[in-house]
Amino acid sequence: MVNYKEIITIEPGKRSGKPCIRGLRITVNDILNWLASGMTIQEILQDFDELTENDIYAALSFAADRENKTYHSAV
Repeated sequence: MVNYKEIITIEPGKRSGKPCIRGLRITVNDILNWLASGMTIQEILQDFDELTENDIYAALSFAADRENKTYHSAV
């Protein structure tokens, strides 16, 4: 599993403080939406050559961790 804490950055002045990939303007939400729309990891990497496969997995790991924390705080 990729350690997303080394890849995901949150900067108040960038993309309204949303979690981004390595300080880029590409957010975790962007990646999740592309995957949800049916894009494959390879298609994303072809369209955004600044991203790596580890970046995609970091976004998924970040989202899974956040979902897990949300679930457990609601129970």
